[in-house]
Amino acid sequence: MISYYKTVQNHLVECNTPEPGSWVSVVDPTAQERKMLIEEFGLDSDFIKSALDEEESSRVEREDTQTLIIIDTAVSEIEKNDTLVFYTMPMSIIIKDQLVFTISLRNNKVIEDLIDGRLRNIQTSFRTQFVLRLIMQLTSTYLVYLKQIDKASNTLERELRKAVKNKQLLQMMELEKSLVYFSTSLKSNDATMNKILRGKLMKLYEDDQDLLEDVLIELKQAEEMASIYSSILANMVDACSSVISNNVNIVMWQLTIVTIILAIPTMVFSFYGMNTLDLPFAEHTWFPTVVSIVATLLTALILLKYKKK
Repeated sequence: MISYYKTVQNHLVECNTPEPGSWVSVVDPTAQERKMLIEEFGLDSDFIKSALDEEESSRVEREDTQTLIIIDTAVSEIEKNDTLVFYTMPMSIIIKDQLVFTISLRNNKVIEDLIDGRLRNIQTSFRTQFVLRLIMQLTSTYLVYLKQIDKASNTLERELRKAVKNKQLLQMMELEKSLVYFSTSLKSNDATMNKILRGKLMKLYEDDQDLLEDVLIELKQAEEMASIYSSILANMVDACSSVISNNVNIVMWQLTIVTIILAIPTMVFSFYGMNTLDLPFAEHTWFPTVVSIVATLLTALILLKYKKK
């Protein structure tokens, strides 16, 4: 799907045709739309191919009059088993002539907020500023999702204190994997922004340079948060493993005590069931007395077990 937008009197409005200073939003284009981007808009075919590659890493590249910026964006989803997962996917920005193109395989939160007018002070005619503000919002999304991961991990920790279950452990593993994705993508984005900061691939005005430095600060903050949360979650997973091992040891110890206690009456009645041994009270039918003695011994052992913990 291809849509055209332009800022008119500080409001983003949709256009029927692309005008100079417009933003062209491309989401999961069809084969015909890809052909139109190459033939009618003159976009580089290799840029289009890279923009629609899910495995493409963050980078910036210039070819003739076109500049390609690939940024890893954060995505949040809930799977069928109600497991909250976070991952990253690339979104490409192509600057050509008086137009800015954003190309991705699926919509993301920032694009939706931009179209719905929830993001202010957006000027599509100022191409570099528009691109940097877009990247700033994409970076801010990482911070939002990192806070959600922190809250989710705290909730899981409280649940795991009550009982260790596979569902919570699997969710914790998913969060840990998400943080690895975030850390890797943020480092790649940081390298891309530093390359743009040199000013060789994009012309930067003074305001643009200040905005780019703000983006770099936001990226550094997100990187640090991802690193801290990753360390905390890794320690939490190790602690859960220790708790599980300790619980198994406690259960095995309790089963051993129960086995020993149950073995005592078995031994007593086994001895009295033999005809070759001369045991006390063997010539009398005092079965209740023997049972009482055994029961007293069992009670004493059980009380001793709870007293010694």
